[in-house]
Amino acid sequence: MLDFTLSHQDRLARRGRLRLQHGEVQTPIFMPVGTYGAVKGMSPAALREVNAQIILGNTFHLWLRPGTDVIKKLGGLHGFNSWSGPILTDSGGFQVWSLAELRNISEEGVRFASPINGDRLFLTPEESMRIQTDLNSDVVMIFDECTPYEVKGRIIAKNEAEASMQRSLRWAKRSQAAFEELANPNALFGIVQGGMHEDLRLESLQALVEMGFHGYAIGGLSVGEPKEDMQRVLAFTAPKLPQDKPRYLMGVGTPEDLVEGVHQGVDMFDCVMPTRNARNGSLFTRRGDLRLRNARFKDDEKPIDPGCACYCCRHFSRAYVHHLQRVDEMLGAQLATIHNLYFYLDIMRQMREAIEAACFEDWRREFLSTRLEGV
Repeated sequence: MLDFTLSHQDRLARRGRLRLQHGEVQTPIFMPVGTYGAVKGMSPAALREVNAQIILGNTFHLWLRPGTDVIKKLGGLHGFNSWSGPILTDSGGFQVWSLAELRNISEEGVRFASPINGDRLFLTPEESMRIQTDLNSDVVMIFDECTPYEVKGRIIAKNEAEASMQRSLRWAKRSQAAFEELANPNALFGIVQGGMHEDLRLESLQALVEMGFHGYAIGGLSVGEPKEDMQRVLAFTAPKLPQDKPRYLMGVGTPEDLVEGVHQGVDMFDCVMPTRNARNGSLFTRRGDLRLRNARFKDDEKPIDPGCACYCCRHFSRAYVHHLQRVDEMLGAQLATIHNLYFYLDIMRQMREAIEAACFEDWRREFLSTRLEGV
């Protein structure tokens, strides 16, 4: 249930179409994050209005609550949350990194103390594949170890990054075998690891390509490393991924990160930044970021971004959304989320059009320059 075609390429930047069980996705694309089966503050109708095409759910957290038995009974994640478009699910590998204080890694899998009630949990590649099959997500991610950049303030050594990468490769084989045994009709993506080391990244990439997956992701970036290291590893890795398969950069990031990713040939992105920042009063605009809770916006009659066509900018002033945010009215978070997601998805639309017109580099230079001007 995956068909990927490229229609245009401008240097490394790619314009394509991804067909999945629950619909078609135009790439490059950003995927709003719905960790618990819902993008915070956004109904399916609101997601469609900001032009979301595909959303992301989290295997680990949905496994804990409400449990896959409930979701499977109600028709998989699409039946459960009434989102009719495609869904990608993270395998739980990110929690191997983010819940470092609550887990213990072995060759078999990862033992967690539940962040909810402390219950002992055991997640393996096979269990991750079973959960994602029950969720019926359009894109399933292999279970991997998201290699950290540092542990307790110490940058991990190359031999530690290599051991982590090799374990992820063994888990990739187990994930693939379990996915096939379950006869899952959806797509399975491999995840390239290897820390900040180009030779490890290349070894991981080549081994995954030899196994043969429907698509390939770059993991283990935006985990605390300096921005220049992230960009170096991205520039090395992304162009080497198979030309005829979708490329996914996991958990990255700022508007500038999205533009840099497309510049290096990436097709798919996700990040909690637009929704999380919105709830904290930080909004993205074409001319930089706006800290809306600052007192200077108390009587500002302008929309959040005068050039934006989202629902929030068409109907409300900065002063009104500032007021809602300052009094912790939930509508303030919702309107800010609508704006930020629209902004991210409109960036992707503009990049698709620029690639089609073979003027992506001109668009990129103008976008980056304008973002520095200031609100």
